[in-house]
Amino acid sequence: MLTILDRYILKRYLVTFSVMILMFIPIGIVIDISEKVNKMIENKVPFEAIALYYFDFTIYFANLLFPIFLFLSIIWFTSKLASNTEIVAMLSSGISFTRFLRPYLIGATIVFIGSLLLGFFLLPKASEGFNNFRYTYVMGNGLNEMRKTSDVFKQINPDEYMYVGNFNQVSNIGFNFSIEKFKDQKLLYKVTAGRIKWNERKKNYTLFDFKKRKVGEFGDILESAPTKDTVFNIDVDDLTPTVYVAETLGYTELNNFIKKEQKRGSSNIDSYLVVFYKRYSVPVSAFILTIIAVAVASIKRRGGMGLNLAIGIALAFTYVFFDKIFSVLASKSTFPPIIAVWIPNFCFGILAIYLLRNAKK
Repeated sequence: MLTILDRYILKRYLVTFSVMILMFIPIGIVIDISEKVNKMIENKVPFEAIALYYFDFTIYFANLLFPIFLFLSIIWFTSKLASNTEIVAMLSSGISFTRFLRPYLIGATIVFIGSLLLGFFLLPKASEGFNNFRYTYVMGNGLNEMRKTSDVFKQINPDEYMYVGNFNQVSNIGFNFSIEKFKDQKLLYKVTAGRIKWNERKKNYTLFDFKKRKVGEFGDILESAPTKDTVFNIDVDDLTPTVYVAETLGYTELNNFIKKEQKRGSSNIDSYLVVFYKRYSVPVSAFILTIIAVAVASIKRRGGMGLNLAIGIALAFTYVFFDKIFSVLASKSTFPPIIAVWIPNFCFGILAIYLLRNAKK
């Protein structure tokens, strides 16, 4: 049962957080427009596309800076409570600091659930629209940069491996194509082609300068032809994978996609796992950041609210910095993604326990 005190703090928690988001999102939109307006005019972007982009931008931007918004909002209103000696009055009435923290944790739970639902259901669609707009209308060579079109290596199934040196998504033609079939770690055959073309109407592939080598026990069998039509268990999207594909998938789709890419031996699997784990780690940070913010702001300091905000901004940006550094580290190296994603929460969780103990004293 929530008391009047609980409702008072919880209302301040949720209202201040909402106002913080609503205040900064228009600023972010104005800055984004000022950066992209020339490109939009140059490419004659329809108004409907711009409106939809900024709807997606709002969701994407709110999720990206959610830890900073939450942290600063708690620092702000808790500092006001401390400066008005409200916290001293609450604790002097016999309420323990742990009991005082309860409505904050209830608020963190509400934010946690909201962030979790946002990350798995709204964010994927918003990320797709946000990135599609940037690559289509804003970036110089956007359509090509949107997809990985060179040196694509895929494991199609446990026994087959495919490679294409470069693929043009406009003409549907790839170069330096090869596919290898193994059995019990022994090569059965290898198919190579100077060019490969996807035929949309026939739903098959044409190989130019086709060559096939079948490995036999007493000798290899060679086969060649100027052109050859064939069917492979690969999609055009396998030849030109979208670089941000994991960000655009919901929970079930992302889970199935990662399992499929793991079987295929995808070189980008760590990047996909980082996206998956962050959909859990970012919402959990609501609890950690709430405890740190309350512990820092509940103490009445000589510097007043300004000092608390300075400390809060420094800690919030440090958290975001840690999050970005370890995410890139996991994507670009052999560092385990699950450890990299959870390190910021682990480090700041220890800091939260330390600050909470001091605040109780």
